[in-house]
Amino acid sequence: MTTTTLQSEEAVLGRIRKQQLIESLEHMSPTYLEGIKRILTVSADTELISAPAYYNAAVDAPTLNAFGSAVSIIQDELSHAHIAYRLLRDLGVDTEELIFEREPRYFKYPYAFDVPLETWVELVVANAFYDRAGYTLLGDVYESTTFGPWKRALLKVDKEETFHLRHGEQWMRRLNQDSSGHELLQQAVDWMFLLTVEWFGLPDNLKKHGEQLEYGFKGHSNDELRQIWMSTAVPLCNELHIKVPAHYDETEKKYVLDCAFPAHFDAKAKRWDGPCTWDDVMKRWKARGPKNEEFVSMIQRGKKEMLRLLEQDAGS
Repeated sequence: MTTTTLQSEEAVLGRIRKQQLIESLEHMSPTYLEGIKRILTVSADTELISAPAYYNAAVDAPTLNAFGSAVSIIQDELSHAHIAYRLLRDLGVDTEELIFEREPRYFKYPYAFDVPLETWVELVVANAFYDRAGYTLLGDVYESTTFGPWKRALLKVDKEETFHLRHGEQWMRRLNQDSSGHELLQQAVDWMFLLTVEWFGLPDNLKKHGEQLEYGFKGHSNDELRQIWMSTAVPLCNELHIKVPAHYDETEKKYVLDCAFPAHFDAKAKRWDGPCTWDDVMKRWKARGPKNEEFVSMIQRGKKEMLRLLEQDAGS
């Protein structure tokens, strides 16, 4: 087995300045390699865990056709996860261990997916909000990433994420046609809106991994991506007369929040409970939410069951 020799940091930055894509390990420095593995792991884990999270609510679909659409979205998410894990494997990561042997609390996906989606209404709001966040993030990566294999793979992913968020929008408009549907949408948005604002991570002044911009893993900062997300999510809610704690400030030329942020969140009650610090948020994220172990177990269960059966066969 040959050992790949990594490049110096200056050599990699020089290649990026020449607008040459990074195609393989041979083009990477240690910092670039660790950074791309980090962002790929977050992307892969997020796509993977969305499958059990969405299925949890898809069973509440009002029709068989609606359930089929939800399952189609879940299938897409698993495909997107496979792409990112495959790229990680090409970079020397043991993805079998990463997926099937990691403890649930060490998976790296947004906290929002640890809070159960329990109804069809919550699922379609998740499509409109969470998949919009995914589209915002991966669309930015597609436009800006210096890692060639991921850039090419995201051409397919970008189009499918568009379908997911449009599915959410269309269903929100359909449900909003009567007062009972409007009220259910409002109840879901009340807790899901800020969870999606959180999705983009720490504010820029607290961001720890500066190489994401320096090495071209993405093109916009966390706060810029938050603005991009709100620039379409807030108008959607305004169109439907659904209240959200945000508005566009003409003086500042950006969307601003009308409530405490960051804030404490009661995951069991699905309720926001007043201002807190980003240190408090980090503690909540690291402790994971109520569905973390259950959802990861659903992912890992098949392989564990297969190994158990193989052991029984070997012992018989």
